[in-house]
Amino acid sequence: MHDVTKTTPSTPGLRERKKRATRRAIAEAAVRLAAEHGVENVTVEAISEAAGVSPRTFFNYFPSHDDAFVLVDEEVGERVRQSVRTAAAGQAPLEVVRYALATELDGFESRQELWTLQAKVFQRSPHLIHRSLKAQISDERALAVAITDWLEATRPDDSGAAGPGLFPRLLAAVAQTATRVALESWCERPEETALAEAFEEVFARLAQGLPRPAE
Repeated sequence: MHDVTKTTPSTPGLRERKKRATRRAIAEAAVRLAAEHGVENVTVEAISEAAGVSPRTFFNYFPSHDDAFVLVDEEVGERVRQSVRTAAAGQAPLEVVRYALATELDGFESRQELWTLQAKVFQRSPHLIHRSLKAQISDERALAVAITDWLEATRPDDSGAAGPGLFPRLLAAVAQTATRVALESWCERPEETALAEAFEEVFARLAQGLPRPAE
């Protein structure tokens, strides 16, 4: 069981919540339009109109047309990192990260349709995959920094701080990959299993050191 965290994450203000909601609305409109018409046939103007914003507002949130099709929920990433940073000492690092990700599972489930549509968009426009990978790597590096912060804050001695080393980067990469595998497995057969079950199975196997599965 996850221990009580040391601090309570602050709640974003109304303005920040509105900004995040606008960004999500634009990204969702872009993916839905692209799934129906193809990326090459969807303009910034069409995305903006569907999201109820102006083209100028679009470019306040996305630097280019293609960036809008990459679904990255920055709010979720921030909450995961905050959970890691404020976790109590004495826990296994993998458990700290697992708990931080597990608290977001409800949000993952609610977006299944959108992820399915995004996969369809990527199949038709593979050049977007590279852009998506860049976003995932950025998120992974930010998680590694959060893990480093937690390790240093809960260090049992005063040996001093160190930047993100091999272990935080490896843990962040493994956790992100494990989450993706759980999501993909669940999306392939959502009627047969719950996302939480797929997620727990993946992380349980990691915690065991990935032993050879029974025949």
